Amino acid sequence: MINETFVASDPKSAYDQAVKKYGEGVELVSAKQIKYEDGKLRCEVTIAVPKDLFMKKSFGEISSENSNSDKGEDESLLSELGELKKQLFLMKEEMLDASEESVTQKVKRLFMKKGIAKPWLDDVLISLMGSGILEDATLLVSYLLEEIDASLNVQEEILYEPKIMMLVGPTGVGKTTTIAKLAARYAYLLDKPYKVALLNLDSYKVGAFEQLAHYADIMQIEHITVDSVEEFTQGLEVLDEYDVILVDTAGMSPYDTQKFIKTVEFVQSDMPRKIEVNLVFPATVKYEDMDDIYNNFSFLDLNSVIISKFDETKHFGTLLNFMLLYKLPMSYFSIGQEVPDDLMVASKEYLLEQFIGDLDEE
Repeated sequence: MINETFVASDPKSAYDQAVKKYGEGVELVSAKQIKYEDGKLRCEVTIAVPKDLFMKKSFGEISSENSNSDKGEDESLLSELGELKKQLFLMKEEMLDASEESVTQKVKRLFMKKGIAKPWLDDVLISLMGSGILEDATLLVSYLLEEIDASLNVQEEILYEPKIMMLVGPTGVGKTTTIAKLAARYAYLLDKPYKVALLNLDSYKVGAFEQLAHYADIMQIEHITVDSVEEFTQGLEVLDEYDVILVDTAGMSPYDTQKFIKTVEFVQSDMPRKIEVNLVFPATVKYEDMDDIYNNFSFLDLNSVIISKFDETKHFGTLLNFMLLYKLPMSYFSIGQEVPDDLMVASKEYLLEQFIGDLDEE
């Protein structure tokens, strides 16, 4: 469907123009009164019509012999017209000063202040051109929240097949603690106990082996540490009968090439089971670090994001922005320091509740 707007001094006259062009039964999208730059009030009526009908009424009949060659030109023209409308919409919004700030600008500014990126907001707002939603702040906020909800992805927790879960991420995001929480969940907290083992690749961090070994001793589960791809392969062979193998890796800065190359070697090694690579991503992430983290770890063919440090921030816009931009599915949330209690299966509703609470503080 294509939206077309008709302008007249009153709504009936504008609607009559639409009927005259397309006939009775046109689909009304919106009708509103606007004061133009000359100071006069005019009515804009927007209707939705099928693309073929719009092309026929706007550009005339297309002969069958030329239809194929012209189709690409028509689509290109429509694309250019759509892009022009987008640019005009953005220019109009940006030219308004603070004293005459529109509802759209106010809501957009609020979401940007909370961390949602301008390009994502612009794409959603442009799709509402001609809609009355842009004139009602409450409706517009609700609509944007619904769009965020629809754009977020959650990975289902699979419990019916053996798995190898490798956790990767920057230094200090809580990978080892999150692994301990996952181990306790699978070994003790579900409907049936799963046979769980821990495998440690983090030979860089002082005390990493001891920390994971401590958790393994408390939960009475198998724990192995390795330093090479060969030892990694052997360790997985030893643990072949286990339902869940949780792999801890060295924390890396986005610029630590040596550790990164070694982790890639582990991930790409020949395994009888697929390795699920889970990026542990902190809810406290700074906007400036977001792209670097993704660009560094995306080469590992990420399966999901485990979000940590929920308890260390009240501001979730940058986190949401990351999820909207890269569209990675979320698998678990680490919501506190306690092992094993503070871990939950990822929930769009929970994340949005935290973000809405942040919005309500305005």
